Amino acid sequence: MPTHTTTRQEPAEFTIELARAGLSPLWENLHNLVPPEPRPAAHPAHWRYVEDIRPLLFEAGARISTGQAERRVLVLENPGLPGQSATTGSLYAGYQLVLPGEIARAHRHSQSALRFVIEGKGAFTTVSGEQLRMAPGDLVLTPRWTWHDHGNDSDAPIVWLDGLDIPLVNFLNAGFAEPSDQEIQPVTKAAGDTLARFGANMAPASWRAEPHQAPLLHYPYARTRAALAALAAAERPDPHHGHRLRYVNPANGGDVLPTMAAYLQLIPGAFATKPYQTTESTLFVVAEGEGRSHVGGQAYNWRRHDTFVAPSWVEVSHEAKSESVLFSFSDMPVQRALGLWRDKISE
Repeated sequence: MPTHTTTRQEPAEFTIELARAGLSPLWENLHNLVPPEPRPAAHPAHWRYVEDIRPLLFEAGARISTGQAERRVLVLENPGLPGQSATTGSLYAGYQLVLPGEIARAHRHSQSALRFVIEGKGAFTTVSGEQLRMAPGDLVLTPRWTWHDHGNDSDAPIVWLDGLDIPLVNFLNAGFAEPSDQEIQPVTKAAGDTLARFGANMAPASWRAEPHQAPLLHYPYARTRAALAALAAAERPDPHHGHRLRYVNPANGGDVLPTMAAYLQLIPGAFATKPYQTTESTLFVVAEGEGRSHVGGQAYNWRRHDTFVAPSWVEVSHEAKSESVLFSFSDMPVQRALGLWRDKISE
């Protein structure tokens, strides 16, 4: 039987022939398509609020109105994902500013969103007819396809961090959006309505849960911070996370949104956590304190209102110079639903 002798030209010619047929050779890309462990395109990154973000955000406030921008936001664009307006491969984050007297008009979209308030008090987000008054450290949800608008009738600017699942929804080509014909939706519910109904581990007797909709929209920091302090007083810190609580959907005990989990953790002063890894992509916001985190070999010195991101499967550890509180959100619910979530902790 004659032997087949390949030439240097044959592979290139064969690849061209395959491409013409709409095909490609798996053997040339298998190591990239099925890697031995995650290889996120996103990089560890750190954004300083006071030094960098805040001056530019307020300059944007002087240059463009909410009427022109619809949403005046500076996106935390990951250096590994240039031009994609993405903070990780699955998550989007940005700092939003609403000045006194401004309105960010009503709209709705397929993407779920959460808001963690950075500074300012007394402005509001209205979601599904309930006006939610915001204060620093509050978490406010806008579940998918709910009407929502923002307004500031206080005498001071308000800034919050937006977290959305935009990259994930866009990857699935499942994004829809609709503007309202009203700048601000009518307020049809009393102040504190959902907090009264669902914020005490209770629910109206006749109420029935709706799939993929969180009934509790507002998690005031006064409550969540007190819960964290009680936890810290009652037990030793976890070696990898300090004292950590997960925000939950009171209807089912699950995560606040189908695509995003949210956490609040307290790290005692002079305490250093042991390294851990997880397949979650996680974005951290410093609510209180000062310290340092090691993320994928990078060391970030952080202070209040700073943000830093840990892509999938990079090693993470924290050191608190003073007692510190970190808010974070991740894509964990999607990974758990698909059976993909994994973690690794050091001994």
